Amino acid sequence: MGVRVLLLGRLRDLAGTDQLILDAPLSWETLLAKVPAALAAAVRDERVHVALSGTVVADKATILAHEGDEVALLPPVSGG
Repeated sequence: MGVRVLLLGRLRDLAGTDQLILDAPLSWETLLAKVPAALAAAVRDERVHVALSGTVVADKATILAHEGDEVALLPPVSGG
């Protein structure tokens, strides 16, 4: 089952998919190590937020996702 990582907006475009399944437990550093380099670089941006099981976390470096959790990577929103 693992941890489902949802990718939205330009992050989805960078990864070429809208979700990844990664092994649990999943820390922020582990997530960065397991995703493609271009995606890891993009999500390090301070404007990218993270939600853990539906709750946006204040400090993405503190996440620890367990089996069955969902991590959503939320890029900055642009509009017009």
